[in-house]
Amino acid sequence: MSFGKKAAERLANKIILITGASSGIGEATAREIASAANGNISLILTARRQDRLSKVQDSLLKDFPSLKIHSAIFDVTKKEGIKPFISGLPKDFADIDVLINNAGKALGKANVGEIEDEDIDGMFQTNVLGLINLTQAVLPIFKAKNSGDIVNIGSIAGRDPYPGGAIYCASKAAVKFFSHSLRKELINTKIRVLEVDPGAVLTEFSLVRFKGDQSQADSVYEGTTPLGPEDIAEVIVFGLTRKQNTVIAETLVFPQHQASASHVYKAPKKE
Repeated sequence: MSFGKKAAERLANKIILITGASSGIGEATAREIASAANGNISLILTARRQDRLSKVQDSLLKDFPSLKIHSAIFDVTKKEGIKPFISGLPKDFADIDVLINNAGKALGKANVGEIEDEDIDGMFQTNVLGLINLTQAVLPIFKAKNSGDIVNIGSIAGRDPYPGGAIYCASKAAVKFFSHSLRKELINTKIRVLEVDPGAVLTEFSLVRFKGDQSQADSVYEGTTPLGPEDIAEVIVFGLTRKQNTVIAETLVFPQHQASASHVYKAPKKE
């Protein structure tokens, strides 16, 4: 049996919830899952931007007509709305099989003592508390059937902190240790916890970090060939399509020019 056929069979008819699905890694993961499953899957796509989410949904349904999609505006930082969102899912999407905690962001590169309060709150509310609160809301569904996958998107920054990234790095380190603890708590179940830690990926990440400053965002990748969101999506889908007793617990993935968060080779500018 080919890898493609095995992957399709292991994904068949599953219900997968992806946060931050309107762009970047979230959008790419939705597309990669749909492709691997040959459209025989149900996706719950959430994000904060309705227009982008609608475009993603329309594009996916055009390419995979058999796909079932429930898309909704959803902000993981609004704790009071998380449990009602999960309990209010349409019947055909309620029995979630996979949770992909993808929503996350970095804000600014200020040093400690100069970091804006709103940036600290924004990163921890999204990257840590939102991820934890959503996981808590979905986990009872998995426990009830003793089955399910949780994929947490961490970062190389959670392993290798750097100046100007104290809050972002701390938030991603929190994701790592939350994932470790959860995996140990679920050791006597058939619920898997997978963590994927990307390095440099060309998405809107840097544009958000520098608050819309395109020149600063572009400078991050200048002289390099960063990964694309589809590269991370492939890693996520690989983990999800292993045999049920195989856990790809942690995956660190970065482009060839990168050896750590701070050790990066940039090609010299051509004269």
